[in-house]
Amino acid sequence: MRAPSDAAAARRVPGRMRLGLVLSLLLSAAPVAGARAEPGIRILDLPFKVRALRGSRSEAAVSVATSGLLPITGAKGSPQAGGQQAGDEESAPIAVVWGDEGGAVLALAEGSVTVRPIGKEAVEGLTAAETPRGALPGSRRALAGPLSAYLTGRSRAPDGGAAAAFLTIRERQPMAVSTDPKPVPVATATVPAGGEAVFAPLRPRLLRLGGRPALLAATLSGADAGGLALIDRPAGDPAATWAVTARTPPQPDPPLKIAGIAEFSGAGDLQAATVSARGTLQLWTLRPDRIEPAGEAAGYAAGDGDSDLAVITPAGSSPELVLPVAGRPEIAFVTAKGGLHERARLPVPAPAETGIVVLGEGATARLLVGLADGRVAVVPPDGGKP
Repeated sequence: MRAPSDAAAARRVPGRMRLGLVLSLLLSAAPVAGARAEPGIRILDLPFKVRALRGSRSEAAVSVATSGLLPITGAKGSPQAGGQQAGDEESAPIAVVWGDEGGAVLALAEGSVTVRPIGKEAVEGLTAAETPRGALPGSRRALAGPLSAYLTGRSRAPDGGAAAAFLTIRERQPMAVSTDPKPVPVATATVPAGGEAVFAPLRPRLLRLGGRPALLAATLSGADAGGLALIDRPAGDPAATWAVTARTPPQPDPPLKIAGIAEFSGAGDLQAATVSARGTLQLWTLRPDRIEPAGEAAGYAAGDGDSDLAVITPAGSSPELVLPVAGRPEIAFVTAKGGLHERARLPVPAPAETGIVVLGEGATARLLVGLADGRVAVVPPDGGKP
């Protein structure tokens, strides 16, 4: 049984049980048929317009997968590492979509994406589960084993938009085995962005750096400036507190949306890819005490709000980014091996706006592209039947 990720999660257990009941009543056993859009693309047949698409590393997907209602193996963990360690974000081999009239759970079976509808009540439960008590309204939490992180302290960005003053990190502590029921002890740290900066209303990312967990979050430091902040604690000191240990210089066109974190260049260095509000893709190499620029390219889009963007790993190659192309109904496959460049572009029926996520790995992987007109397209990354 999956343990609560922190004290707030423990308080929500009854809510998740209610969500499970709703899902058990509303999940359909049969997949919904899809209609072909054009060669290489399939449009899912959904009875509602999609306004949110959540990928495998979202709390919505993990909540559904761990409800026990679906025959899902590998409900959480790190597929790349072969098992979860502190700092590896929890994941589930499904995606979740929803709109005003309902939602659906998307899974991959024998190379085909299946759809199980869920009702409006289940959607309300999923959206509520994404934002823990005390978090910035509408923000999303990151989970990794005993660690969770979310934005707190409602504030205002320099341009007047929503922002957060702090990043709150909660960590379950080990406890002795006992027959007496006891609350799980939780250590809490509240980290400010530093100086005049605030945190952008985007999901923080948990990662592993130097063999230990760390966090990366987007910041706002002026009406026309933003950046990234790396939050870490000294190695080998169990009493050390979390703090900002590195940050990027102020960058134009904030916020910098984190598109993905992986060893993109193939050189063994962990890197973060960001897309600015005006579509500049930037690559950053992460060190425990610094964040180094590693290349940039223009012409991309960040998608709507805090929507997810995809990272895929083609067979025998380094991880690639899949990004919306600015101003065009296309997606781009961007590699950093040998410098940032596009491996391919693919036209889609409408601009990719509500996110791009990936189901599966390797040759059987499928991309789910949330389109601006409320539809979801299924795209095989390297051709084949969608």
